[in-house]
Amino acid sequence: MTPASPANPALDELRREIDQIDNSIHDLLMRRASVVERIGVAKGPGPAPGQAVFLRPGREAVILRRLMARHAGSFPAQVVVRIWREMISAFTRLQGPFAVAVYAPEDRRGFWDVARDHFGSLVPMSAVNSPVAALRAVAEGTATVAIVPYPAEDDADPWWRFVVSSDASTPRIVARLPFCGRGNARGEDRDALALAMVPHEPTGDDRSMLGIELGADLSRGRLKDFLEASGLPPTSFCTWHARDRSGPSIHLVEIADFVDPADPRLADFLARMGEIPARVNVLGGYAVPLSFPNDAR
Repeated sequence: MTPASPANPALDELRREIDQIDNSIHDLLMRRASVVERIGVAKGPGPAPGQAVFLRPGREAVILRRLMARHAGSFPAQVVVRIWREMISAFTRLQGPFAVAVYAPEDRRGFWDVARDHFGSLVPMSAVNSPVAALRAVAEGTATVAIVPYPAEDDADPWWRFVVSSDASTPRIVARLPFCGRGNARGEDRDALALAMVPHEPTGDDRSMLGIELGADLSRGRLKDFLEASGLPPTSFCTWHARDRSGPSIHLVEIADFVDPADPRLADFLARMGEIPARVNVLGGYAVPLSFPNDAR
């Protein structure tokens, strides 16, 4: 038998205070769930098949940035974000079907961990063996979100060329993961992008992805000059050639700003291209992730 610890009134009082705080937190969680349910009623009938209007990655980013701006004390900021990510995903599931298709073959399990950390422990997730399969799951309505690798120049068969389209049924880039640090993700440290059937919303600190199709050869240097002259500052390029490097090409360009399809800078860019055949599609974008001093990214 372990002897009972001596009575400590001060310690007992602190424990009672913690119990009261836990009850208050629980009450607020239940109250938040009730408000979310009322929001669902206010929105009216559920989304059409393949649509996920209840998913708001931009607003989620704004919420987390606001919390980080007011956070103080010894409780780890990244843990605060993880708690809120679990809450956000749980409350999102109250508003409609929510499932995630993750590019996670046997040798690339790191993307699964990043997706789980972001979307929480209870959101249904399925592993697929190619990025295109993840995109197809969203397009067909069997998943709400696709998680695919962040594009790299050396991708032999880049997935992003399949979303360079103006078709409304094409998934759009809505987030970059991890949003709050890598945590305990296994494997490679390559970031991921999330795509869904929702529009990219401005948050005040954003990146946008453009798919630029060119019908003639043009150096990246000149393309960069045209973009910058139109007020579209590029931060990265990836290029795919359908046949040979002197023929038509598709460029994935990340822009350091929010850009929507009606942005007048796009028309200005096309005008500057002159006789060079060109077409631009806005592929979505993402809120710039949070950064932490001890983040290993």
